[in-house]
Amino acid sequence: MIAAVSRVVLASALGAFTLLLPVAGAHAEKRKIVVTAVEPKGGVTVDKEPFPTTPLPEGGGFVLKKPDDKGRWEVAVYVFEPRQIFVDEGDEVTLEFVGINGANHPITIEAYGQAFELKRGHVNTVTFTADKPGRHSIICSAHLPTMVSELIVTPKK
Repeated sequence: MIAAVSRVVLASALGAFTLLLPVAGAHAEKRKIVVTAVEPKGGVTVDKEPFPTTPLPEGGGFVLKKPDDKGRWEVAVYVFEPRQIFVDEGDEVTLEFVGINGANHPITIEAYGQAFELKRGHVNTVTFTADKPGRHSIICSAHLPTMVSELIVTPKK
């Protein structure tokens, strides 16, 4: 789809040239965004770094594995990537969720009436019109408080 443009003629020492600029709010765009469910993690052995004594915040979004028989411990967190998604009011939005880590993720986008379960190795696609300006949460209820993204719908001007 070609966006509406305005023509601006710019002059420079090398001559004049035309620049095409999008016209804000001219019409809705089709947006497709891939959202991954991932588990960044890090690990080390206790001889290099002591196991933490302060507990992580409660919830399924954090995983702290105690040292194994070789002294190796790990920390992980479940997140969506990207953490923020920006679209314009009126856009047709397609979010393609890909399960990378975690056995399953019960996901909701309450503002747009979307609820589904995403499993590792699977793809779930949802499409809706972004007709509600503001910030809207995308939540995995199994991995709160960390697995939350924001869908930010900017209002028409």
